[in-house]
Amino acid sequence: MPLALILSSFVAASRIGGAAQQYVLAQHRIDPVLAPTVLLGRSPAKGAEGQVTPPDVLRRMLADIEADAVFGMLDLVITGYFSSAEQVEIAAGVLERVRDAASRRPVLVVDPILGDAPGGPYVKPEVAEAIAARLVPLADWITPNAWELSYLSGRPVGSAAEALAAAEALGKPTLLTSAPSPPGLTGVMLIDRGEAIHFTHPYSPAAPKGTGDLVTASFGAALVEGLAPAAAAEHAARAAAEIVKAGEDWGASELPIVALGDRLVRPAAQVRIEPL
Repeated sequence: MPLALILSSFVAASRIGGAAQQYVLAQHRIDPVLAPTVLLGRSPAKGAEGQVTPPDVLRRMLADIEADAVFGMLDLVITGYFSSAEQVEIAAGVLERVRDAASRRPVLVVDPILGDAPGGPYVKPEVAEAIAARLVPLADWITPNAWELSYLSGRPVGSAAEALAAAEALGKPTLLTSAPSPPGLTGVMLIDRGEAIHFTHPYSPAAPKGTGDLVTASFGAALVEGLAPAAAAEHAARAAAEIVKAGEDWGASELPIVALGDRLVRPAAQVRIEPL
């Protein structure tokens, strides 16, 4: 049975962060273990004020997970939102120990949640610096948005060509979410060792929050299932297009991850595929 560890936020009433990703992985029959870095009732975009998981509590929680020999059985680790640099350091230690403990090499996916345009940073500077210095180097894949890729690379990311140059300068296999796209379109861009592919689908301004979290989980799940990176990226793009369209059709205020069922695992939504 595939097993995944998620280190990110838990938001009870919103399908964002780690709480959303555990549902995505469950649809793929991947058993999720969520270690929350912050607890919220609803999205902070709606004004929620949650409770940050104190570093000592997070450390004990992960020690208990490790004590159950979970680290040695993991197929996937996803990191997302962190509230403090100390939490990031704890997560880095987990990634290092998971690689040492696992009987098979797990996929380590770092979603460097730092900020977004036009609002800018979500986290304190020391958190962003710690993610860049400690987690990104340990990742097999990173899944930043355009703002985050620009921060990490120190380069502008206003076009597909700039995104490609920024990811190549960073030197890390990248699945770019909310990638710069032609008018009326959005999508993701896979950039890995000379291969670059842009997957786009219609943009919806009314799409619920959380599509980036969904893309990260869908991509990680597809890699665990044995798909090549390009095929996994296409799967994630189709899953995002599928759920955004379903959300529109149903008037959903949150991503309908559970209601979508197998359509999330075998998405049929059309995407445009453009090698760069």
